[in-house]
Amino acid sequence: MKRVLIAVCLAVCFLAAGCGKKDTLSKEPTITLYITKTGEKKTMPLEEYLYGVVAGEMLPNWPKEAYAAQAIIARTFTMEFLERGGVKDKYGTDLSDDITETQAYNPDAISDVIKAAVDETKGLVAKHQGNYIKGWFHAFSGGQTTTAKVGLGYKNPEPPYIKVVDDPGTEYAPPDNRNWTASYTYAELTGLLKEKGYVNFDVSGVKIGGTNDQGRVTEFVVTGDGTSKTVPGAEFRIALDSTKLKSIWVTGIEETNSGVVFSGKGYGHGVGLSQWGAYALAQKGSSAEDIVKYFFNDVDIVQAYK
Repeated sequence: MKRVLIAVCLAVCFLAAGCGKKDTLSKEPTITLYITKTGEKKTMPLEEYLYGVVAGEMLPNWPKEAYAAQAIIARTFTMEFLERGGVKDKYGTDLSDDITETQAYNPDAISDVIKAAVDETKGLVAKHQGNYIKGWFHAFSGGQTTTAKVGLGYKNPEPPYIKVVDDPGTEYAPPDNRNWTASYTYAELTGLLKEKGYVNFDVSGVKIGGTNDQGRVTEFVVTGDGTSKTVPGAEFRIALDSTKLKSIWVTGIEETNSGVVFSGKGYGHGVGLSQWGAYALAQKGSSAEDIVKYFFNDVDIVQAYK
């Protein structure tokens, strides 16, 4: 009953006159969170939830302004996601801690500096023309961010606030984010792609079918049993585990007798805020708001609630 009342209150708040997309909410929302490992459903203030998100999404001992920029974007992501109904249809909650659905959440890693960064940005969100932006972020772009169409396989028109910029995090990102390899046997590729419904044959080869002007793969061509299947780049990466095939900025594919070795650069989809880029800008003295505006075009940082 309590969860239902929370959901109703949020819906009323977002839709009622004087409390729409362009206005400030009268108070901080309360959210419900599904914990995937235990099945537990937690209720907490949104800002408390953000402590765990920033701690889960960024490494320890980073500059406070990098945490603060992440807090603004994570808060924006959350508010926009709540407007669309969250994961109520799946779990009966607003959010989950599954990174493929919403955002990471790790309350055990919360530090004093993370709390301070979240507290100092309380209620601040990024909007474009009065509407919440989609608060996309990633670890490191590989040197330059990309469009939502390419990095995420976004099906709707390209959002006007997404821009392609050089990533200042190149000098700070770990070596295994800057350049990486990922190996799969043909049996592994077959199992992973069959599980997602992309192929119904045994895979014996993978090639690049198309790239954007940066070199990010827009299409992979999978072959086997005398046939082939084209898989969109962003979907292919998710199917093969996005923590292993770290990006679609693939610089080479080596086919062997037993499998395929991918080489590439960057970690994540490459859209929106680069976390290592935020780290670099913070190290050089940029404010949280300046960091957000570096990665997003024509956005206003405004108060969603007090």
